[in-house]
Formats: sequence, C-alpha cells, structure tokens
Amino acid sequence: MSLSFSAKAIAPIPIDLAFEAKEGEVLALVGHSGSGKTTILRTIAGLWAPQNAEVQCSGATWLRTASGVDVPAHRRRVGVVFQNYALFPHMTAKQNVMSAMPSTVRDKSSAALDWLARVNLPDMAERKPAELSGGQQQRVALARALARAPDVLLLDEPFSAVDRVTRERLHAELIALRSDLSMPVILVTHDMAEAQALADQMVVIDQGRVIRQGPTAEVMSDPAALRAMGLRDLASLLTARVSAHDDDGLTQLETATGPIWLPRVKAEVGTTLRVRVLAHEVILSRARPEGLSAQNILPAVVDRIVSGEGPGVIVHLAIGGDEVLARITRRAARDLELAVGQPCHMVLKSMSVARDHVRG
Repeated sequence: MSLSFSAKAIAPIPIDLAFEAKEGEVLALVGHSGSGKTTILRTIAGLWAPQNAEVQCSGATWLRTASGVDVPAHRRRVGVVFQNYALFPHMTAKQNVMSAMPSTVRDKSSAALDWLARVNLPDMAERKPAELSGGQQQRVALARALARAPDVLLLDEPFSAVDRVTRERLHAELIALRSDLSMPVILVTHDMAEAQALADQMVVIDQGRVIRQGPTAEVMSDPAALRAMGLRDLASLLTARVSAHDDDGLTQLETATGPIWLPRVKAEVGTTLRVRVLAHEVILSRARPEGLSAQNILPAVVDRIVSGEGPGVIVHLAIGGDEVLARITRRAARDLELAVGQPCHMVLKSMSVARDHVRG
C-alpha cells in the first residue's frame, strides 16, 4: 500500500504541493498553523476537494478533479485519529471500535476486544468515553481507526491534548504497533520531538508549499527547513542500549562508540532507546578531554561540515551508524582545524538531555 498526493488551490488557503507516503512508513506533515496540514488530511479523507487535486492509494484513484473522479468519504478506506478523540459518547469503548469495522468482520465483539488489548485497554471495553482518561480515550480512538482496516491512517495532532507523561506512553504504544501496520501513516504534529520519534519521512510546509521533504534526520539537520518551521533547535537521534541503573540516580547506556550517563531512564536493562541530542549542547574536541564535569565523551568522525548564514557551522558526526549534529562557531571549527574524515570527540552534559528526549 502507498499513497500519493498532489493539490493546487487558492481557497480556503493557497496550496501547491505534492508528496508520497509508502507502505509501513510514517510521514510527518509539519509547519505553522494555517500552512495547510489539516486541509491535506481532509482532502485525503474525502471531506474537501481542492480546485485541482489527485489522491491515489494502493493503485486506486480516490480523487482526480481533472477527470471528475471523487470517491465519497465513506468509500475510502481511511482511519482517522483526531486531537479531540471524536468518540461516540453514548457508546462503550468496545462499541466505538465495533462501529468502524467493515461488514466483512464476522465476530465484531471479539475483534474489538482484541484491538483494545493491543492498545493496552483490555479491561476498559464496557466503559463509556466519560469514564475514561484522555489518554485512554485516545487509545480507543486509535483502536477504532485501525479496526477499520484502513489503506491509510491519518493522525491529526493526536497526542496534543494529553499531558507529557501520557503522550510519551502513547508514543511508545504507537511505536510498538508499527510492526503490525502495513499502511502508510500521515502524522500532523507541531511537536518536533514527536516527529523525530515517530516519523520516517517529513514534509515541511509553509503557506501551502513544500519547503523541504525527505528522511526525518535529513530534514531536521537542515537549518533552512528549521527556520521555515520557526525552530532554532537542531537535533539528532543517538541509538543507545540501557546497560545499568546506578545508585546515584543516573542510567548508563551503551552507544556504538562508548557509554553515556543520563538522569534515570524508566526502561529495563537491555532496552534499546533513541536519545534526542540538541546540536547546541554538543561540544567538540580533537583529543579526548580530561578533567571535565561532563562525563559523556564519545569518539566520533567528522562526516561533513555545513556553513550557516551567520557565524555558525553544523558539524555532522558519525557515531557508529548514527549521525549526530554539533552546532559550533565557524571560528571554533577553524581553530580545531576540523576536516571531513577527521576523528574527534563529542562531549555532552548528562543534564542537557531532557527526560522526554529519551524514547523507545
């Protein structure tokens, strides 16, 4: 399954863009409010048609304005999870999930219970939305969307209405479900940490046009794309495995080139995590430094150096199979005589990594 999208419109907002989402891939649409993200989801779902647009999913044409093709929303196999859950208040959790199932499902009750178990709500089947927390309601909404057996899953700011801890749990559950998701997933989010944790691909939209699209790591290392999103903080993801929980409140994690220590991570020993590292928190040294308060010192290799518009440069570091970014001044890069292929060391303070920047 795959989805391709292209659209041009003048109203309600100007749009002129195209992208493709592949099977099993999470694609994040990011940009300022009013840039056209929700309009795109509405077009895919069949709730609105621009003046000139084409939507194809799994080889079927859902919308082609030039030919007068516009498949009604109820005939498009689309699962949608909204920010406000949109559950039927008079139905139980099980009934909400059953309401989305195709008529081909024979035992809808058992299937609904199975979906609720997969989103970690095995004991909430008979509760109505008012009896569920925000996070539980969102799990029901996700189970209902997936129970539709959709060709594409649309997530419209799905986790923004819950608190940080619940949001992290929902992220982890969606990541765990991903191995079973064969359809493309389109995620609209303002949370860049969320986009980095969940998305394989990213499309940056500004005033209805694509500013940058590509693998999430590449887009998030592009200063021009970040400016379009109104962001200052470049960040990268470092893969690490929990190796020990120390008595002083720190957790030791093993990376491809050595250990790092972070404030206590709530994960079992042996768990593989991704650590979001802010580029401006990374210090570089040609030789391994000594006598520092920062204990996270990892060998790295300079992969490339990208100059910005101001006095800074972005140094791309290879650490095993990961790429970590360091934002330093052009003067510092010159004084260190940094060059592509050169070995160096990255230094990172333990306390510079926020708890919600460590995810499964």
